[in-house]
Amino acid sequence: MIEVDKNHAIEEILTRGVEDIFLKESLKTKLLSGKKMRIKLGFDPTSNNVHIGRAITLWKLRAFQDLGHQVVFIIGDFTALIGDPSDKLSKRPMLTEKDVKQNLKTYKAQIGKIIDLKKAEFHYNSKWLKKLNFAEIAHLAESFTVSQMLERRNFKERYEKGDQISVREFLYPLLQGYDSVMVKADVELGGFDQLFNVKAGRVIQKYYGQPEQDVMVSQMLEGTDGRKMSSSWGNVIAITSEPVKMYGQIMSMRDELIERYFTLCTRLSNDEIEDILSGLKSGINPRDIKMRLAREIVALYHGAIAAQKAETAFIDTFKNKKIPEDIIEISLILDEPLVDVLIKQNIVTSKTEWRRLIDEKAVSIVETEEKIINYMFRPVAGTVLRIGKKRFVKIT
Repeated sequence: MIEVDKNHAIEEILTRGVEDIFLKESLKTKLLSGKKMRIKLGFDPTSNNVHIGRAITLWKLRAFQDLGHQVVFIIGDFTALIGDPSDKLSKRPMLTEKDVKQNLKTYKAQIGKIIDLKKAEFHYNSKWLKKLNFAEIAHLAESFTVSQMLERRNFKERYEKGDQISVREFLYPLLQGYDSVMVKADVELGGFDQLFNVKAGRVIQKYYGQPEQDVMVSQMLEGTDGRKMSSSWGNVIAITSEPVKMYGQIMSMRDELIERYFTLCTRLSNDEIEDILSGLKSGINPRDIKMRLAREIVALYHGAIAAQKAETAFIDTFKNKKIPEDIIEISLILDEPLVDVLIKQNIVTSKTEWRRLIDEKAVSIVETEEKIINYMFRPVAGTVLRIGKKRFVKIT
């Protein structure tokens, strides 16, 4: 790689999709020096799919790998049992070992869609965390105080409200930080919701006499319902989703998210993205820009041919009039059940009919062909529903 390209790659690593770096000047100096670093990223297998929000940090890890750094990926098969309290406003339920094993089946293969596994270290943190005895855990716990733990925003809010905080939840950042000690991380990556955990790694490394890692946290991606994309909320676009489903999910998102998805979820250069988005200002239909976005994301995980087929299927459904042109549009107000609106609009006759349609798998999202199985399903704006064979509804 020529020097100009290296400098450009370093600048993009430090800026694109990045929410915060601690310490930025330290990390930049190390990157420019050419020193080979150990870059750590860990995921807990709390679901069986990696989603495109989590993939943001995986692509950042790949960028470090492309510059010749040693990437160290940790699957938190032990920490998943403890439960990460990040951004949780109530106590998180514990997973079982059976849950974790089920979720792990294809995890490595999914991660291998993004990073080069042949050049990466791949660890399960149960390898060392299971071996800790109580005396060692007590020694680790000495590295943090309760007041430091209560500086964490969601802990502080829960404490002030009198909500329960389990001691188990206090253990989580300690164990994640201990991972950094075990792999001797120079840099740890994470989403912005991980900021407390990755900074805890610095405290614990110092406590164990190691140099403190630099930390980089990425911007968070909104999911299909406008909240942070999270497996626990079910609003995710999985990188293993079928191409047609993935394409339709992207097409159904709100227009104001287009720029963030281009920046965080594609490999297009900033200049290319700027050129594409300039079309929005010149009056190009946002739908056409989203089609380019959907094609780029599907191609990233399934290849260009699959992306083109997914686009053809979408066009066949929406542009070739397989749904009525005078489709009924409905709006949902806050917390209003979808079925109540459907009854008001005479689209279904009763809650009994709605339940029967759901039970018969006769309600689906047109964009993805996904069958609705939850009576309380609440679609996001832009979603088109097929109810039975001939009823179509668009959520506005």
